[in-house]
Amino acid sequence: MLGIVRYILRQLIVGMVLVTIGLTGILWLTQSLRFVELTVNKGASIGIFLKLTMLVMPNFLTVILPVSLFAVVLFTYNKLISDRELIVLRAAGLSHWTLAQPALILAAISTVIGYILNIWVIPMAVEEFHQLQWTLRSTATNVMLQEGQFNQIGTGLTVYVRARSPAGELLGIIVYDRRNPLHTVTLMAERGALIKTDNGTPKVLMINGTREQVSHDTHRLSLLYFDNYAMEFSDSSDTGEERSRDARERSTAELFSVTEAQVGPTAFRQFRVEGHQRLASPLYHFSFAFVAAACLLSGWFNRRGQNDRLILAIALMIGIQAMALGVGNLATRDLSLVPLVYLAPLIPAVIGAWVLLRPSLKKSVPVASLPPG
Repeated sequence: MLGIVRYILRQLIVGMVLVTIGLTGILWLTQSLRFVELTVNKGASIGIFLKLTMLVMPNFLTVILPVSLFAVVLFTYNKLISDRELIVLRAAGLSHWTLAQPALILAAISTVIGYILNIWVIPMAVEEFHQLQWTLRSTATNVMLQEGQFNQIGTGLTVYVRARSPAGELLGIIVYDRRNPLHTVTLMAERGALIKTDNGTPKVLMINGTREQVSHDTHRLSLLYFDNYAMEFSDSSDTGEERSRDARERSTAELFSVTEAQVGPTAFRQFRVEGHQRLASPLYHFSFAFVAAACLLSGWFNRRGQNDRLILAIALMIGIQAMALGVGNLATRDLSLVPLVYLAPLIPAVIGAWVLLRPSLKKSVPVASLPPG
């Protein structure tokens, strides 16, 4: 490897790492806001909060990495042009293709990382994320019973707990149940505990309390003193049904092996397109690298700057990204359009490679000797 290739590649790698960390941090902060309420208002632990936020990040890395690569290639080569370094390298005889090699090497590394994320990491992370969400919903009653405040459990059920003992016992319980409009019930108990029945339904066991019920017809109050009383919470999220898994959390082999009879025509198309997109999306690293390098390395040096080429490269990148979204939607409607999923990243890469190789191809063509004048 040429020393100049190592020199440019070193700058690209450092910039890629810094930009990726910066974009990942920004996305982590924005995504963490989705789960702040779970920790602040519903009592979930910091560990659950961090786990949820970390599990969503691999899914965003597949978007961050190509954009980071494009931005770093664009910035680094523009800096080399502004510092007149590329002028010297071109004068030394280095071709566009040689100068673009560092970007292509970094694109190859990013492509490998993209395939690792798409094929192995993201399906496992998405499945664990959804499973954790499902578990939290199933145990929502335990999470939501916070001390010293009125906790809304579903529709028409409010529970107040004065305090919790170190052993987990509930102290000073008030339950206001208006799930049945004809029978509004209020229960108060000295202490109790949250348990689950055999079928997983949450239930609160109350000890030494009263049960007050107002008749809807006569408006008379019925009062019952009890030593112990058990009341079930109808948690709609805990239905006992098996959680259905979407396309993002299924393995790549499963996406291509599932049949239309198993999941239905709509889900079948979604699974197939998801599988092909996992194989095609890492190719956008090469697409973006070729576009950025071709826009900046082709043409002559302009001492006024390369703003027009920067704008052209950014516009092409946005167009390619929009095309990627479009072909995915089209392929989901009609599986015969699946080849477009691969052509979307390959066509810009091929055009970019042709632009970089064009000067070398012209030089390799023999020129006919001119007739003597």
